[in-house]
Amino acid sequence: MLEFLQALREQPFLQVALLTGLLASIACGVIGSYVVVRRITYLAGGIAHCVLGGLGAAQYLAVVHGWKYYHPLYGWQPLHPLIGAVVSALLAAVIIGIVSLRGRQREDTVIGALWAIGMAAGVLFIARTPGYQVELMSYLFGSILMVSQGDLWLLVALDVLIVGIGLLFYNQFLAVCFDEEFARLRGIRVEVYYILLLCLTALTVVLLVSVVGIVMVIALLTLPVAVAGHFCRTLWQLMLVSAVLSAVLTTAGLALSYAPDLPAGATTIVLAGTVYVLVVIGSRLPRRSAGSPQHV
Repeated sequence: MLEFLQALREQPFLQVALLTGLLASIACGVIGSYVVVRRITYLAGGIAHCVLGGLGAAQYLAVVHGWKYYHPLYGWQPLHPLIGAVVSALLAAVIIGIVSLRGRQREDTVIGALWAIGMAAGVLFIARTPGYQVELMSYLFGSILMVSQGDLWLLVALDVLIVGIGLLFYNQFLAVCFDEEFARLRGIRVEVYYILLLCLTALTVVLLVSVVGIVMVIALLTLPVAVAGHFCRTLWQLMLVSAVLSAVLTTAGLALSYAPDLPAGATTIVLAGTVYVLVVIGSRLPRRSAGSPQHV
């Protein structure tokens, strides 16, 4: 731990990695709470695995066809993989949202198809892009240490957008998550806010992909919220506690993985899973001990 703290003062890439984890934790706490309460984790999983297709497509267009985008600080830059991830995630969110609302009998099939097609398209684009695309493959399992200062501004913009909209429409999302019929009676356009929620989930997935990767993104989106749910009674409390817990877990995962040179994303998920299991076990023990005297 001391070695990590010393390196944190001296190494800019570690500072960027730490800030990336903190930014992702804020969005994770806000949107992850909606995802768990609305019980759309499986939808988020489908969106997450479509991201690889966007990552691969963006890298292919940048390397093979020379596509660029304008960065406010650095001018014209080669098309960034995260931009492709945003586009593919939003597209998947809209498709899944429409199918979920209007074609429930085909929902599982469509999600499974998008899941598989997104991953397969990403692999094909990577195969057709000259050179070994180690950066793209790192998105599968996360590589928070590879986030650059230029990438950080894109993540900041995503975080501000996600949290801003998530809090701005707090009451509408709350109604949609807990009671759709009541929301419709109050004149809330449930379909619009549901798809908007899925789009925010898609953007949050893109943020978390930089931290823990596509494979483990759902774990970080849901485990801190599941732990916080044992201690919170309102949605805003759940958001706050899960955001703080996510920040602690990502920071601890980064710190513990640094000295032994372990993958930071995998270390973070192991920590989150361990905390969740301990909280579940701990929450059941007092009930048994408290319940036994009542029968005496």
